[in-house]
Amino acid sequence: MQFSSQLLESAVNAFAQLPGIGKKTALRLVLHLLKQENSQVEQFSETIASMRKNIRFCSMCFNISDTEICSICSNPSRKKEMICVVETIRDVIAIESTQQFNGVYHVLGGVISPLDGVGPDQLKIESLHNRVKTIPAEELIFALSPTIQGDTTIYYIQKKLQQDKLKITTIARGISFGGELEYADEMTLARSLQNRQPLEHYVSR
Repeated sequence: MQFSSQLLESAVNAFAQLPGIGKKTALRLVLHLLKQENSQVEQFSETIASMRKNIRFCSMCFNISDTEICSICSNPSRKKEMICVVETIRDVIAIESTQQFNGVYHVLGGVISPLDGVGPDQLKIESLHNRVKTIPAEELIFALSPTIQGDTTIYYIQKKLQQDKLKITTIARGISFGGELEYADEMTLARSLQNRQPLEHYVSR
């Protein structure tokens, strides 16, 4: 792809670094911006820069937040004793879109995957352990993608959090094995949450 402007080429290359954006799509986005008023483009760039500079992660659940404690954890109407353990922030967004869960979350930041060099120490597992001990949690819901790595992570955490009074469940297998949670449709995800199962039933399969 040949460009008559070095500035245009640099902008296209910058957009093309985004996931799912090829050179043609990047060019279309850049040309669209060139048609906009300077004030609109400046507002766009300032918004992105401000987001990257000022966004924070909740000190309790590690979800994205504008403050130290996110709006979900600080909401008095949420059931703090019910913690849904997810892999990524995108999973929080997916579950919240179902409007079927009124507890709180804990974002692990990934799953255990030795082949990718990801062990328990790279995830927010120890903080989950401390959180469960500090806050009297009643139920821990695992909502990890149904993969070998997800199952391994669930098994590891279950062994680490062996507590008689803590109910441990997992979302129902309405999500196909090998699929990713964020791509499940809202109805399937909502039913999986509603029909969650005791973890011992899940592990024994």
